[in-house]
Amino acid sequence: MKLQGNIVDIKNKRIFKGEVTFKYGRILSVEEKNHDINHYILPGFVDAHIHIESSMLVPSEFAKLAVTHGTVSTVSDPHEIANVLGVEGVEFMIDNGKKTPFKFNFGAPSCVPATSFESAGAVINSEDIKILLENPEIKYLAEMMNYPGVLFDDDEVLKKIAWAKHYNKPVDGHAPGVRGDDITKYIDAGISTDHECFTYEEAIEKLQKGMKILIREGSAAKNFEALIDLLPEYFENMMFCSDDKHPDDLMISHINALCARAVSKGIDVFKVLQVACINPVKHYNLDVGLLQVGDHADCIVVEDLKDFKTLQTYIDGNLVFNNGKSMIAPVAFNNLNNFNCNKKEVSDFKVVSSAKKIRVIEALEGQLVTNELIEDALIESGNLVSNTETDILKMTVVNRYNDDKPAVAFIKNFGLKEGAIASSVGHDSHNIIAVGVSDEEVCKAVNLLIENKGGICAISNSVEKIVPLPVAGIMSDKDGETIGKQYAELDAMAKQLGSTLQAPYMTLSFMALLVIPSIKLSDKGLFDGTDFKFTSLEV
Repeated sequence: MKLQGNIVDIKNKRIFKGEVTFKYGRILSVEEKNHDINHYILPGFVDAHIHIESSMLVPSEFAKLAVTHGTVSTVSDPHEIANVLGVEGVEFMIDNGKKTPFKFNFGAPSCVPATSFESAGAVINSEDIKILLENPEIKYLAEMMNYPGVLFDDDEVLKKIAWAKHYNKPVDGHAPGVRGDDITKYIDAGISTDHECFTYEEAIEKLQKGMKILIREGSAAKNFEALIDLLPEYFENMMFCSDDKHPDDLMISHINALCARAVSKGIDVFKVLQVACINPVKHYNLDVGLLQVGDHADCIVVEDLKDFKTLQTYIDGNLVFNNGKSMIAPVAFNNLNNFNCNKKEVSDFKVVSSAKKIRVIEALEGQLVTNELIEDALIESGNLVSNTETDILKMTVVNRYNDDKPAVAFIKNFGLKEGAIASSVGHDSHNIIAVGVSDEEVCKAVNLLIENKGGICAISNSVEKIVPLPVAGIMSDKDGETIGKQYAELDAMAKQLGSTLQAPYMTLSFMALLVIPSIKLSDKGLFDGTDFKFTSLEV
């Protein structure tokens, strides 16, 4: 096989007319050669940190969409399905991913459950981590979200990190807002990356202390603008990632869009491409080619180095995307789930109170962090209720693994004027999470998910719409195009109900993520993520 075009030599910072020859999946030669072809040949893009499950697609269907944007590989943390099904879930992801030519690189989930302050479907302890890391398919210890455990020398946490060191595999970090002596200790424990920086100052401190910083731009968390000015100076120690990418967004773009945005800011294209293509391969020791003789033939053809529109994608010399058509075929698989709760009653969501003030979670556009607000309570018939006038809506997290009483809180900035939205994608334990304008609507949305054993839904006074997620309650068994379209329709319905958020379902899914400050809701109650303890709804 021979490819001609403008060859982008990232390492030597040059572009030349040439020809790439590959055979049996390897690059045999890269030669200068005159021709009239104007497109560009470069290494494929790598997403340096993503949870495939958040696309609501199984790995094989994720790959089908990702290659259309020139992505050839991901560094994938399967802790979403691990929180539902444990090691069995990790093995499902590896097995499904191996049945496609795409290069998934899975990590061993370090925090299952993410905390002891919520109910999850499984536990992965240090002995399980040892067994996972022995597997050559497992490339690293996935994000150590339990940074308090690192800082306070938790024995089980340190054992997990020690096993990663034993097998000479990197340890990913997760330390939002951690600075000063605390981040120094966290790094000294052996943790080498962080994708949670949301300010320039935080990222530069971590870079200067030796961390690799990932610029994250996902469907909910968007840190590109805050961090991109660091790239020109620190490009050797930075990577691009999406972390969480919903299917409608994945249909439109992936890492290619971050390259285009960076170049549009006048940043040197070779520095941008080193971040997008080279650094993840080097840091995680990935079996991914970099357009050099002897490498795997993992490369892409793009129209230009401005928009990075992908024309062709090759993985191990196989053409997996060609001029608008993905060549990745569907993969058959056996479904698996863990949904064991019964339907709820409206009375389960009532909160008897005489409080004048309540704590309210303030959701922030484009961020996983939240603020804590103290707001006036609205009480009807002795029950705390939603206030659509002030956009303070009732929220619930329902344990989906056992029959327990739902936890209830209030949240601002979802903007609903009617109905409710709900999801069984609720990071990290994936209990049911819902927001609505009344107890009746919240209950109806929750029960719709219980009936379907997982999904995302929206209900109004006259319409119920759901995208079922039968695979572990967090992924679909359908193709990416179908789910992308269905998700877009559901997203539009949420906005018709009044939501002003750009990605209401992605934002909703993180409102139970206790390891991100400052205040969240677990199935066990309202949680202060700054002090790492439960707090009261009433003030």
